Order: sequence, then structure tokens, then C-alpha cells
Amino acid sequence: MRIAVMSDTHDNIWNLAEALRLVNEERAAVLLFLGDFCAPFTLAQIAEGFAGPIHAVFGNNDGDPFLLSQVAARFAHVTLHGQYAELEYGGRRIAINHYPDIARRIAESGAFDAVFYGHDHTRHSEMVGRTLLANPGEVMGRFGEPTFGIYETESGTFTHVHIPHNHA
Repeated sequence: MRIAVMSDTHDNIWNLAEALRLVNEERAAVLLFLGDFCAPFTLAQIAEGFAGPIHAVFGNNDGDPFLLSQVAARFAHVTLHGQYAELEYGGRRIAINHYPDIARRIAESGAFDAVFYGHDHTRHSEMVGRTLLANPGEVMGRFGEPTFGIYETESGTFTHVHIPHNHA
């Protein structure tokens, strides 16, 4: 199973549109969003652009959690988990959260096959014991090349996917 992992959109709807096109081209079955939509309309764009299950957590720049929750409730395939989620797909135990330090401690627990986080806008992937710890980078594209990730549950591998800049 292919799982798309993205974070830190910060309302860059143009890069997000391209990321969603690529996620669908990659034939991802599930999308994990690791926080910092910023505006609730960004969550709506994700929900409208990806038909499979979407699991999301809040970041530190999601300023209207009430409206984000209302937007999520409009879409049956979207689950907004709050700060943290534990999931299981393709026989893999996965944890998602926004913050690198918390994610590292979760990975160090050894309780998960993969732990994904965002927040620092930095592409990252490493093994912590037997657990994959990865950051898909930022969709926003302010601090570097915009990227998201694809997690393959069969192999346990994680790949960063470049999002071509879309300057509208």
C-alpha cells in the first residue's frame, strides 16, 4: 500500500494543487497530513483533491481548530485527530504528530513501524531502531524545495517527492 505523507502547506494552494495531482498520480491509497494547513480552506482543498482516507493532526499554525473541525466534518473520508494519531495500514503501525522532538520519542519507544512529523520544514528520513522516522518536508516551499513523501507499507520504505513550483 502507498501512503502519501504531507505537511506544512501554510496556505500555498498552488503548490498544494500540484502535490495533490502528484499524490493521485502516485496512486496513494491514504493521505496523512501532519499539520499547518493554516486556513480551513486548505483542508477543504485536500479533501476535495484526494478521495481516499485522509488522517490529519493539528500543527502550531492552525489558528482556527473549530472551523477546521467543521470543514473535516463535511467530508466522510477526513479524520481530524487533534495533536496525535495512531493508525494501522498495510499491517504497519504508524504514528503521526507535528513536532520533531515528540516524534523522535515516539519512534524511540519501538512501538511503531513508522512515525511521521512536520513542523521544521526539513526533509528527513532515518531508522530509529526498527522504526522509520520521517518528515516529508514542506508543501509551502518557502524554506526549500517543496516536497511530500510516499510510504510503501510492503517494503517499509519512504521516498521524498519533489513538487514543481507553481507560481500563479
